[in-house]
Amino acid sequence: MTLSPPGPAIVASPADSAREAKKALGARMREVRKDAGLTGRALAVATGQHFTRVSKIENGTQAPTDSDIRAWCSACGAEDRVIELIATARAVESAYLEYKREARAGLKRAVGPFTQERYEATALFRVYEHNVIPGLFQTPEYCAAMATFWIQFLGIPNDVQDTVRDRMRRQEVIGWSGKEFRVVLEEQALRVWFGTAEVQAAQLDRLLDAMAHPAVMLGIVPMMRERTGVPSAPFWIFDDDLVGLETPSAHIEVTRPDEIALYARMFDHLEETAVHGAQARALIERARKEI
Repeated sequence: MTLSPPGPAIVASPADSAREAKKALGARMREVRKDAGLTGRALAVATGQHFTRVSKIENGTQAPTDSDIRAWCSACGAEDRVIELIATARAVESAYLEYKREARAGLKRAVGPFTQERYEATALFRVYEHNVIPGLFQTPEYCAAMATFWIQFLGIPNDVQDTVRDRMRRQEVIGWSGKEFRVVLEEQALRVWFGTAEVQAAQLDRLLDAMAHPAVMLGIVPMMRERTGVPSAPFWIFDDDLVGLETPSAHIEVTRPDEIALYARMFDHLEETAVHGAQARALIERARKEI
């Protein structure tokens, strides 16, 4: 993932982030081997592995097990790196969580990093959405319509009521003291419907109400506007600890500080491009009238 001013900044896709995390781990494993002065084949002999497996781990095409890491570090005389590398490997493994695996018991289970505990622990939310209203501000009807689509699309148990109840509960953190919500929406998000015209109209009314909350700073990026930041997916930044992304098939959790910083930079680009206050309200009200 790179930023290349003065042209538009682009954040890599969620799948790319997961692959890059695995490659970064492989690169660290390679450094351990090279610091010990071993070739890939010598390390393979020392650890009882085929040399092609060593290559796959170092190139990020295969994830190392805990046993791989212990044997690798032992052969390289780097036992002090075991705990760090195992922790990194487990973070990489959990970075890409399949919806269908999580959602076998229903959509409410497939929340990835978007948990009640995470919402309660976070002081600063930075949220970017390009085609939906964020869950923080959804009406029950809009949430139900969107959940119904995903349940049908993924072919999972119908637990719409539980999903809506849990999302409404997470919204309660907006009223908690010490929390800040910086949100940027693409204008397109105001025009993507879930449910009937009445559901969409009520959702836009709810968004206008949310703007009045002192803890909420909502910006909207108008369509057909010159910009310096172009993300490839929506993302949520929880404090400076975690970035959460969603795709049609997975949740992505980004925990590396350098990657989190990159998403924060992208958010700053988007926030600078967005309009706020009266201009943002005017865009919402215009979309409301068009319904």
